[in-house]
Amino acid sequence: MGRVPLAPNKKDKLFHLGSGKMATPSKPDRASLRRARDLMLQRGEVPLGYLVSALLARSWRRSVEAGLAPDGRLPDSCRLTATELARATERQRDLIAHAQPVMEYLHAQTRDSGSMVILADDKGVLLQALGDADFLTRAERVALMPGASWNERHRGTNAIGTALAEARPLVVHGGEHFLERNGFLSCAAVPLSAPDGRLLGILDISGDERQHHPHTFGLVRAAAQMVENRLFDAHHARSLRVRFHPMAEGIGTFAEGIAAFSDDGWLVGANQAALGMLGLQPADLKITMFERLFRLRLTDLLDWNRRRPGEPMLVARSDGSRFFVRVEPALMTRPSGVSVALPTPPAARPKTALSALDTGDDRISTAIEKAHKLIGKPISLLLQGEPGVGKESFARAFHASGPRQDGPFISVNLAALQDSLIEAELFGFAPTLCREGALGRIREAHNGTLFLDEIECLPKALQARLLKVIQERRITPLGGESEPVDIVLISATNANLKAEIEAGRFDADLYYRINGLTLQLIPLRQRKDFPSIVARILEDLAPDGGVSLEPAVATAFAEYPWPGNLRQLSNALRAACALLEEGQTRIGWEHLPDDLAEELRWPVPQVQAPAGETTENLRELSQATIARAVALSHGNMSEAARRLGISRNTLYRRMNAKS
Repeated sequence: MGRVPLAPNKKDKLFHLGSGKMATPSKPDRASLRRARDLMLQRGEVPLGYLVSALLARSWRRSVEAGLAPDGRLPDSCRLTATELARATERQRDLIAHAQPVMEYLHAQTRDSGSMVILADDKGVLLQALGDADFLTRAERVALMPGASWNERHRGTNAIGTALAEARPLVVHGGEHFLERNGFLSCAAVPLSAPDGRLLGILDISGDERQHHPHTFGLVRAAAQMVENRLFDAHHARSLRVRFHPMAEGIGTFAEGIAAFSDDGWLVGANQAALGMLGLQPADLKITMFERLFRLRLTDLLDWNRRRPGEPMLVARSDGSRFFVRVEPALMTRPSGVSVALPTPPAARPKTALSALDTGDDRISTAIEKAHKLIGKPISLLLQGEPGVGKESFARAFHASGPRQDGPFISVNLAALQDSLIEAELFGFAPTLCREGALGRIREAHNGTLFLDEIECLPKALQARLLKVIQERRITPLGGESEPVDIVLISATNANLKAEIEAGRFDADLYYRINGLTLQLIPLRQRKDFPSIVARILEDLAPDGGVSLEPAVATAFAEYPWPGNLRQLSNALRAACALLEEGQTRIGWEHLPDDLAEELRWPVPQVQAPAGETTENLRELSQATIARAVALSHGNMSEAARRLGISRNTLYRRMNAKS
């Protein structure tokens, strides 16, 4: 014998368990449901021909496995004493406090309809009930009252117990109940979740099946969202909260998404509506940054709020969806009891290799601060920026600032390796009779940090292997056995990896694994701390010399776009210091490399990015610079690449991207 394979509605829409379909007047009648249930008891499954959903069949089977019979006695343990109920109520004090006003609102909306509003805990024990006096009397006859357990184990299929068992909203109507005595009920139940995703209990409206209204389910779902939002606001009152909805008018309603963030931008809480709109799960809390969710920086949203307090900002997401977003800064409570928004002063941080990179630019300072928060956490770091901005230096400083500083730091530039050699270089190989084995760069980084530069150059065939290493924390060398490996992964790129994914050249799963946190390192021409950078480099090159730039050279340096960024600047200053005569402390034109001096006297036009956008690659902002470098090098690609501070492979790739 078989049963009708009707799956439950996955979108949590209103449906009756008997039909597995959207609620309509045409549903299985009580007699048909009774026959289907009796045949299931006899044969162990629902026969073909009966419109019984898979969800209802599962619930009926659980009822049988709990030792229940449709017309049998109930276990004595399904009712709490007054003392036990008082303890259960105290445990759920916060839930009750925030649910009580909403329950009273529901009761006012359903008054004189022969129904009641019920709050149950996460075990199915009824904590509170409000309803019409005549229906409350009928409900008491089947123990639908505070202190009674309506867990499936005790009451069989019912909206409260089955919603707990299935962890989803649902309706149980009339004969769908397992116990005959409950067949006069029609009940709509919705689980209530805590701000951290834990199940707290159930909100339910139960009434006479003959007076069932299809809008009841929508009403109780809206009320459940109101309760969860009240709990969320109370729990995250001291967190920065972001409210959003596809329509500006939706902000402030029960349907709004609410997300809470820490001071440094980590998602620490989200209501059910927010999780749904953002495509997240509770497991994504505390490991997701604001910038991963919305296509702007959190500081930009806070700045908008300072300039236009209370006004929603229209924000786009990377998937094309758009939301109106309103921010509410964290609240701090004064002794007087008045809550006001106060900035949190930054805690003093010990001097680290990372903090030594901070020379005053606010965007670099923000990146360093975020990186500090990541130290010691099992989260991969992705560095983006043009060639030469200092991605490897940043990665080395991150490594040197954390608990793995005594372990190895292994750097691999994937663009500099031939595709045929990358697998052996990264994964190593086992020894054979004819050759010695090789650890490979991943195993060399064990207990340390692996830095993969130009990650977009990793062949597609090897991306799945790297993903497996990251996921399983194990590696299998060529011809060898699997073994554990413990690494922190830092990747770097100057390419648009999302465009690479769309083009089929980069694996999306790998992207989201390496992109635990993305930091954009801005090019030198956009930094506000250029004089401090020059001074720091000169101090490193000539610590006792007091070397500086002549005013004319300093002005030319400040106006030059530095296509090779920090790498090009450091190389130029190193060469200039080497050309200084003994006793000289001023770098003039005569100390500069000839090609640089020529370019400084022939300024390259700078192409500015549109307001609000960041540099993604040289193709977008530096094609004029590339063409000019090739012209100055008389077509010598190696020389042009050296001028630009990039590898020859990267130069060819950028030129091909142009065509």
